[in-house]
Amino acid sequence: MEESPAVMLGTGPPTMEDVVAVARLGAAVAISAEAEAAIGESRTHVERLAASGRPVYGISTGFGALATMYIEPAKRRQLQRVLVRSHAAGAGAEVETEAVRAMMLLRLSTLCTGRTGIRLGTARAYAALLNVRITPIVPEYGSLGCSGDLAPLAHCALALMGQGEVRDPSGTRTSAADALAAAGLEPVELEEKEGLALINGTDGMLGMLVLAATDLRALLKVADIGAAMTVEALLGTDRVYAADLQALRPHPGQAASARNLMRVLAGSQITASHRTGDARVQDAYSLRCAPQVAGAVRDTLGHAEAVAAREMASAIDNPVVLSDGRIESNGNFHGAPVAYVLDFLAIAVADLASIAERRTDRMLDTSRSNGLPPFLAEDPGVDSGHMIAQYTQAGIVSELKRLAAPSSVDSIPSSAMQEDHVSMGWNAARKLRRAVEGLEIVLAIEVLVAARALGLRAPLEPGRGTTAAMSAVDARLAQVGADRELAATVEAVRVLVGSGALIASVEGVVGSLE
Repeated sequence: MEESPAVMLGTGPPTMEDVVAVARLGAAVAISAEAEAAIGESRTHVERLAASGRPVYGISTGFGALATMYIEPAKRRQLQRVLVRSHAAGAGAEVETEAVRAMMLLRLSTLCTGRTGIRLGTARAYAALLNVRITPIVPEYGSLGCSGDLAPLAHCALALMGQGEVRDPSGTRTSAADALAAAGLEPVELEEKEGLALINGTDGMLGMLVLAATDLRALLKVADIGAAMTVEALLGTDRVYAADLQALRPHPGQAASARNLMRVLAGSQITASHRTGDARVQDAYSLRCAPQVAGAVRDTLGHAEAVAAREMASAIDNPVVLSDGRIESNGNFHGAPVAYVLDFLAIAVADLASIAERRTDRMLDTSRSNGLPPFLAEDPGVDSGHMIAQYTQAGIVSELKRLAAPSSVDSIPSSAMQEDHVSMGWNAARKLRRAVEGLEIVLAIEVLVAARALGLRAPLEPGRGTTAAMSAVDARLAQVGADRELAATVEAVRVLVGSGALIASVEGVVGSLE
């Protein structure tokens, strides 16, 4: 795994790049001196209130609907332990390691604000889990996205206590007790307020938002590359992407997408070949409106990234320790702000995939492809060409439309009606992650089909950017010949797209895309 510099916490909110570095690249984390001081100061307030004898939520009371029950000092450590155990109630498939590491980083970031009342030793122990690459096993189901991602975070806290199961640094599933011992770490004995501080945040849904947004940002470049390739393959025009036309509707994402298209298509002999004498007045919407759709996705993503940045700058816990020593209950754990943009992005992803599938279908249909052979087959009739690759796209696009149905409009009350309105943001995050994976495959198939179609336009040369994209595809597979198993071909292009290699090939010729 690639090594990255340590991410310093407590000198400012983490960035999306920080989250990716820790989640995917295994970067270490460090707690700043400022954060250590803030953690120590807030802990003194918790200990003072714990000794005061009066009921304080999270310190000397039960939780949720049991908040009116006073807990005697002798049982408060047990209270924190059993809170974590009882809340580690997840079920279902294991959540991806990168999503768990992102969640842990963001929870640690909140601990480092000095607003949770946790002990410094506990924060250091949580950082150590990340640094030695012990990843708690977190089941997929269990969070309602309000009181934060309780069950997923409780599974992380359980590992800190030396309980439950984890993935060790080699990826092997083992007990937390064994993994901690092998790494030379001691289980943490939780004290007042700490169990609650470890589980009461939106960190799971936020971490998955950051990872999905990062992937989508790159796929937007791929969408523009694929659209440019298809425009050429179908003998479409690039004139509709001109800056003066885009300026009539000044959405920034639209303008950026149009600039990308023009940059990738620059120097095309194919588009130049039919600028005069072409009887067609205008292209179909899936070609002509490519920057309007991809641009709207860009603007939606920009809004989501702004929400993520605000959430990463937040101190989410309940109750919180204020700078004057008060400990106050609040509702900042409600996941609505994050849940809404997760759902919004799922809608945008579905539509971006839909327009890419429509462009692909046009290249395969002889009635609309302007002279290309049926399904781009080598020997039509004997060969089916890329017919079924479009089926795969269609199946995914149908699934993406289902995943676009919002989670955040649903709420099922819990905790004896104390928690009577929840965000379902965790569910929104899970389906967005799946949607982005589907989009990657849909775009890869468009690129694959367009590369084949462009080869059939020889001897006319594509644009500089589309030539680079076509060459990147051809370098990984032969684009001519009789039918073969398409699954391996699609996967090769998906890897080309997902690794960033396609973008790098194009940007190496045309410069950075937006």
